[in-house]
Amino acid sequence: MNPVNVGLLGLGTVGGGTFNVLNRNAAEITRRAGRGIQVSQAAARDYDPEGLPGIDAISVSDDAFTVVDNPEVAIIVELIGGYEPARELVLRAIANGKHVVTANKALIATHGNEIFAAAQEQGVMVAFEAAVAGGIPIIKAIREGLAANQIEWLTGIINGTGNFILTEMRDKGRDFADVLSEAQALGYAEADPTFDVEGIDAAHKLTILASIAFGIPLQFDKVYTEGISHITRADVGYAGEFGYRIKHLGYTRRTAKGIELRVHPTLIPERRLIANVDGVMNAVLVKADAVGPTLYYGAGAGSEPTASAVVADVIDVVRTLTADPENRVPHLAFQPHALADIPILAMEDIETAYYLRMQAEDKPGVLAEVTRILGDGGISIEAILQKEPAAGASEASIIMLTHVVQERQMNAAIRNIEALAAIHGDLTRIRLEHLDCD
Repeated sequence: MNPVNVGLLGLGTVGGGTFNVLNRNAAEITRRAGRGIQVSQAAARDYDPEGLPGIDAISVSDDAFTVVDNPEVAIIVELIGGYEPARELVLRAIANGKHVVTANKALIATHGNEIFAAAQEQGVMVAFEAAVAGGIPIIKAIREGLAANQIEWLTGIINGTGNFILTEMRDKGRDFADVLSEAQALGYAEADPTFDVEGIDAAHKLTILASIAFGIPLQFDKVYTEGISHITRADVGYAGEFGYRIKHLGYTRRTAKGIELRVHPTLIPERRLIANVDGVMNAVLVKADAVGPTLYYGAGAGSEPTASAVVADVIDVVRTLTADPENRVPHLAFQPHALADIPILAMEDIETAYYLRMQAEDKPGVLAEVTRILGDGGISIEAILQKEPAAGASEASIIMLTHVVQERQMNAAIRNIEALAAIHGDLTRIRLEHLDCD
């Protein structure tokens, strides 16, 4: 049987890794797929041939559309990234009757509904395992391995850059800006780190995970997104004194009123396994009704870890090339006609616990006023820590943990606390999740 021809768009970090893995493991891949798989054409404007043994044997064009339009290519692997021209290339490939594999989380999160509808009409597959958590096979795990379950909630450290920064702040007592500069020097963060540190990258990935977990359309525009740039080493230290660690989590949960979709810094108990995922590593914790909690851990980025997921998708596509399109695994886990119109909750309607830190005048009665405001708002306090002023200073730090309450109530209480003359500056609020798996 003739090998399946693959057109590779992009020969950068992930594209180069994909080419090398396909070549190096060709014999093993053939045994698994039942047919040979070969890159017959690639598109790249700039690449390093020395790092790609065998690249001279194939055609490399600077025009990606020539690859997409090549009738000899059966599978297009899109590793360019971004929104355009990736969207146009993928839709053109689908229109040409080609299957698509992509690692492009931004593309899937924002245009996936359109892309999957086009693929359904053409009877082709779009595979995107590498779009979330790099080499961790989390999409396959939820979509197929947990198909018997109702997913109750899932949460994840799904951006390695943010996790590296928070780990360094905790372990070495460093400031955010200092660690960010190092992350950029090490190549973990881009020159413009906004997507990573402000949670946009994680929100793209959470959008995909929530759709697969709950059978809802992709809705990136409804994800509440908050970054980590306001987190101080003092917050990291105080969280530790309470027995918690701060992680930048994506969190989604099914409730009776709708689905929570949120990305923000979160205190979690240090005894939880996911709290001990450090550096640039990723992890996703899934709570399902039949199996209970399951944790998926590994490299969330990098050349060959991500290529591992890309090539696995290519193998899956090859395995099903002759299958009836109606009997393939659905793109978003649920049959397209069965996607549910479950509402996404507004952020003020979610319920969680909180970490609060404020700077207050060091005088009698201030703490009583703060606790009165919280009490009037129906907010119960779990723990309080008060730090005396430094020598020569007149402000004390008050740190509190609360029990679970609706965000709307907390927003109102924070406004009232910040209005007190004895409270100086803005109050710091970090959400807190116990992640109970009982």
